[in-house]
Amino acid sequence: MRALRRFTVRASLPDALTPLSQLVMNLRWSWHPETRDLFEALDPELWASCGGDPVTVLGEVSAERLATLAKDRKFVRRLTDVVDDLDDYLAAPHWYQSLPDTAPKAIAYFSAEFGITEVLPQYSGGLGILAGDHLKAASDLGVPLIGVGLLYRAGYFSQGLSADGWQLEHYPALDPHGLPVKLLRRSDGSAVVVTVPLPEARTLHAHVWRAQVGRVSLLLLDTDIEENTPAERGVTDRLYGGDEDHRLRQEMLLGIGGVRALREYCSITGTPAPEVFHANEGHAGFQGVERIRELTETHGLSFNEALQAVRGGTVFTTHTPVPAGIDRFPRALIERYFAGFGVPVDRMLALGAEADPTKFNMAHMGLRLGQRANGVSQLHGDVSRGMFGDLWPGFDEPDVPISSITNGVHAPTWTARELVEMGTQSTSQGDPVDVDGPVWFDGVDRIPAGELWTARRMLRGRLVGEIRRRLRETALSRGASVAEVGWTDTAFDPDVLTIGFARRVPSYKRLTLMLRDPARLKALLLDPERPIQLVIAGKSHPADDGGKQLIQQIVKFADDPEIRHRIAFLPGYDIGMARYLYWGCDVWLNNPLRPLEACGTSGMKSALNGGLNLSIKDGWWDEWFDGQNGWAIPTADGIDDADRRDEIEARGIYDLISTQVLPRFYETDRDGVPTRWVEMVKHTLKNLGPKVLATRMVSDYVQQLYVPAAVSARNLAGDGYAVARTEANWRQHLLEHWGAVRVAHVEATGAGDTPEIGSTLDLRAEVELPGLSPADVEVQAAYGRVDDADGLHDVTTVPMQLETTEGSRHWFTATLPLERTGAFGYTVRVLPHSSNMADPAELGVVSVA
Repeated sequence: MRALRRFTVRASLPDALTPLSQLVMNLRWSWHPETRDLFEALDPELWASCGGDPVTVLGEVSAERLATLAKDRKFVRRLTDVVDDLDDYLAAPHWYQSLPDTAPKAIAYFSAEFGITEVLPQYSGGLGILAGDHLKAASDLGVPLIGVGLLYRAGYFSQGLSADGWQLEHYPALDPHGLPVKLLRRSDGSAVVVTVPLPEARTLHAHVWRAQVGRVSLLLLDTDIEENTPAERGVTDRLYGGDEDHRLRQEMLLGIGGVRALREYCSITGTPAPEVFHANEGHAGFQGVERIRELTETHGLSFNEALQAVRGGTVFTTHTPVPAGIDRFPRALIERYFAGFGVPVDRMLALGAEADPTKFNMAHMGLRLGQRANGVSQLHGDVSRGMFGDLWPGFDEPDVPISSITNGVHAPTWTARELVEMGTQSTSQGDPVDVDGPVWFDGVDRIPAGELWTARRMLRGRLVGEIRRRLRETALSRGASVAEVGWTDTAFDPDVLTIGFARRVPSYKRLTLMLRDPARLKALLLDPERPIQLVIAGKSHPADDGGKQLIQQIVKFADDPEIRHRIAFLPGYDIGMARYLYWGCDVWLNNPLRPLEACGTSGMKSALNGGLNLSIKDGWWDEWFDGQNGWAIPTADGIDDADRRDEIEARGIYDLISTQVLPRFYETDRDGVPTRWVEMVKHTLKNLGPKVLATRMVSDYVQQLYVPAAVSARNLAGDGYAVARTEANWRQHLLEHWGAVRVAHVEATGAGDTPEIGSTLDLRAEVELPGLSPADVEVQAAYGRVDDADGLHDVTTVPMQLETTEGSRHWFTATLPLERTGAFGYTVRVLPHSSNMADPAELGVVSVA
């Protein structure tokens, strides 16, 4: 028989130990070593057997053990100290509390997945881990963030391998009552239930679970409740599962239900209503549609007026470097689901319009709803401006209003404790987030090379022990007998150069590029003097058979008895496994097809632990590789033959390992320390460490996006949304007349027949603005280097000043400096102008001479 439901029965805590409940329900324990030490002390053997899960430990520790600890004055005093530390952390002012009053009082952060701890498996890969790190860093900085997501009853999936190396998926059922979450309840004790309308007069109901991530609350919506029919109960069954209809309902629940859950949460707790709404990818786009509906119903705004008010306070982050990664739904499906929602369906469909008139594009909706948008690395910003440039016709790619904020990672979560205690993240400059300009972890300079090398060897040895344990478990699960797995006891070596490769397994990440020349790879693995060892992990999407075939190729190669002690594919990649990999790998390998890696934060986590990156210059590595913090794999950009490109780039990997990586690692001084290698490790920790911090990332979001968005939102809401009404009417009027705007004539004087550097050029432009006034526009002179096709490059723009007006004809002037030699060109363009615009390209219209 199978159990109908599973739950955990906990021992009743003695009075002296009741604060343990407070500690276990705040996920700060996932990055706070002293709290984890305390839970380990409850039962060290149980702690080890459950993989360091405080929730499981507290649920399974015996009543007798608890009674003993309740009488242990040292343990109780230690418990009190940890609780006091948490209370101080939650109450004390942090960086954010020092900001001016323009900073938003609350920010809502929507994401389809959150990777905070393996105990709460609500993530599939980098997007979720990034979202989890965003919440943790916000907590550390005191940012008043509220996370909004879904509670998936089966998470993503647990990964196994068949005997022939094929990925197997298992979906363990999660009971929220056994997770570190609490049901959101009203003052009368009743559970909050939010609803989302569905077609055929049906309604989707959801409970709201609250996880506490330090100072940040995370609201997770759950449809597996009795108010729903069986079909609706399954909406939050799995992350990224189901057909289009299922995914649409999930995203409606995240966006629409998420806003409604926020309203309930703020009302119950007295939390200020969010002024800024941050959509982390297109999955969360419907939050903007729900807020438009709210404003039209509660304040009587038109759709256009509500759209302006919503846009001002919305931030949209794209993580997608390829069109195939965008959620697109059939237009007819959107029409069916939103027919009676409360907003004009034709206006809503226009938000998600794309080149294919039968499709509704969630990323396009996110960009049209968000007045501020960004990619997640400088290169990804460039890619995004090209990828979405059609939404701003007439503008060159550099002018497309998508900025970039490079991702970061939460150092307390991902850095080995031993390295932090050595001082690898200390700086004489003060708190890095308060420093203007470059920051260095100069505490590294005080660490002797031998001590740092000893720590790195210890961490490599810890990884080797974990690999051996997992190899044994995997072999047994694939059908091997106990008598056949003895080889795992000596697999891998704590003194061999260890290369890690772990990430999701879409084709562009090229999991099997390392197998391009199997004989050469085998020779590297088995070199008698300078061998390497490779540890590999990653999950393929359950529907991606191509990705599963790549995993199978790796597994079959690693199954070879001749090399299986030097290469391993470990199934079950999650946060718990990832820590060992980041701590212990000497080199982190990343070989995507450039420029298809939006950021690639796994290499950042390795760097914080002294790992050196061996990577294609894509994502964050493109901007922060400096020649001393690792190696850049030569790319074959521009070669259309994919097979030839793989051949060239794989050869680059082998050559770098053979000629640069191995010599540095194995050439040691008389004390056995590879001094040149340790120099690179120190350089990485000192110079790269501060850049990759999630606190740097979140402070960038606050200063560059959240504060300006809050200012815009407040302004547009002013005087009962009168500013939003005025702005919407102005935009409509401007767009109706824009077709007649033109630069009629431009004349240049002052430079003479042979212009010389240091001279100036005087421009005078005649601009026709029928139906508009000069205050409605900004006229700019654009100048720079010009190519043979008269294209402008390295463009500088300056505003032109109004000189005189005659009816609808206006004359503008500007003076251009001639500051460099060579071919020079200029033009004049007219852009809309409003103090409520975040960027002159925002409306997507421009008139160029």
